[in-house]
Amino acid sequence: MFEFDVVSGTHIKSILEQDPARCIRSVARAYLAHHDGQTINPDSYFLRFPQNERNRIIALPASIDGDSNVSGIKWIASFPGNVEQGLPRASAVLVLNDQATGYPFALLEGSLISSARTAASAVLGALWLNGQQRHVASISFIGAGVIARNILAMFSADGWSFERIAIHDTDDASAAAFAAYAGGRGGEAKVGVETSLARALEAHIVVFATNAGSPYVKPPARFAPGQVVLNISLRDIGPELILDAVNIFDDVDHCMKANTSPHLAEQLSGNRDFATGTIAQLLREEIQLDRAKPLIYSPFGMGMLDLALGKEIYDLAKAAGLTTPVPNFFGERSRW
Repeated sequence: MFEFDVVSGTHIKSILEQDPARCIRSVARAYLAHHDGQTINPDSYFLRFPQNERNRIIALPASIDGDSNVSGIKWIASFPGNVEQGLPRASAVLVLNDQATGYPFALLEGSLISSARTAASAVLGALWLNGQQRHVASISFIGAGVIARNILAMFSADGWSFERIAIHDTDDASAAAFAAYAGGRGGEAKVGVETSLARALEAHIVVFATNAGSPYVKPPARFAPGQVVLNISLRDIGPELILDAVNIFDDVDHCMKANTSPHLAEQLSGNRDFATGTIAQLLREEIQLDRAKPLIYSPFGMGMLDLALGKEIYDLAKAAGLTTPVPNFFGERSRW
């Protein structure tokens, strides 16, 4: 009961690299558990700073039963200014709590887990929106940061193939760096920086992975019938385009807040009729997709995904002797 372990980012990275597709399987199981009422996932809590409104630290508490059987919290900081110093924007820790006693038993570096589960969610959504086919002629990434890099790596791990990969970012250096990375991950794909947003939006799959605070893809821009749009950053797309599409979510209620594109669409229309369903319903084949419309996947990103993947990584690290125990972490072990 009183054991407490730390799992470093170095060991987490090693475990993730051994079988990246494990993340997709873990995320799929978590979504199904959520669908079956086996999770508790309250709203995230945002710590904001009046002196710099771009910065925030977010608490994502959650609990998941079933195979994972764990509670805990992700504490993740997002400081966009880090990018200007060559640092990742996000940093995080993940705390795992025992379901029976509530005692925390592990602390894990959380940013790698967060990126991996986000990428896995994106690729899982792409697979099912693309008719479970792992090939498209073209894919474009709007935003050339860590999340985009992880999504491309997850596509590669899941066996996808592309003929063209386009990178669009307002920062030329980031776009060039991501294009160079994609050149080694894209197989036979032709990789290039696309300076025109309009042309980038024409790809068969469009991945939004930016830190945009409000929509900039608005009419007269339109997505094509059957086009797959991964709305990972949630605030790039104008509400009119959301209303004109098939919309799949990880959780509808979670996505309809904080002025996300779907939330703006709800405010504009006055209802949620545009919400087709969830990724879990798609996995269970409870809903059908109208491919005469664009297909938009908007995952809010829930803490239960971090817990599911984090617990799996912890178990693997523990079995392999890769955890660092902290002796006498708890100062008192009895009431008296």
